[in-house]
Amino acid sequence: MRQIETLIVDDDPDVLAMHELFVASTDGFRVAATATRAAEALACLEANAGIELILLDVHLPDGNGVEVLAEVRARFSQVGVIMITAAADAPTVRGAIGQGIDGYLVKPFAVGEFRRRLDLFRQARIAAPERLAQSDIDVLLREEAESTGSVPAPAPTGSLPKGYAQATLDLIADAVRGVDADISAAEVAEACGVSRVSARRYLDLLERRGQVELRPRYGSAGRPEHRYRWVRR
Repeated sequence: MRQIETLIVDDDPDVLAMHELFVASTDGFRVAATATRAAEALACLEANAGIELILLDVHLPDGNGVEVLAEVRARFSQVGVIMITAAADAPTVRGAIGQGIDGYLVKPFAVGEFRRRLDLFRQARIAAPERLAQSDIDVLLREEAESTGSVPAPAPTGSLPKGYAQATLDLIADAVRGVDADISAAEVAEACGVSRVSARRYLDLLERRGQVELRPRYGSAGRPEHRYRWVRR
């Protein structure tokens, strides 16, 4: 049986070891690499072109798993992704579904359910249909909604540039919209639990879209600090 090379991404060493055992004991799968950080996961994909599946956590020390998913879709579109996480909030689930996940498994779970999800992925790879019927798509979306207790929202009408996740964009937008004063990228990053670099990227996107206004504030040294305010219409 052909082995599907699998990358496991989780920042908890105990969980990582458990998932390694689960994968190793599932027919048709082999652990190709493990990673505990977002940057490390992307580096593994660059170094190993044979990886076909990522088991991806949402909460990582240097980023959000949905952002990693967006990067994977932009740069490694042939790689499948199954989210395995305790995050079951609607924005995260919808953001992941919007990026084209191959499965979403909420912790804690039984090992039988873990193996079932992997087997479904393997069967889909073997069948590899070029085009899904609408009924097949509806079934996939319903399965994910039932497994997470969340119903996916309709896809947004405006497409996002590559490397951006709708869930993160919504999170950043809510942080700016929720204050009646200027807010900095650092303050947004702290409020949303993302890196300052990520916050700045999404704020710049919102500015280009005309949803936030850039309002420089000059300190005693004369250097401007970029601050943002929601454009209320």
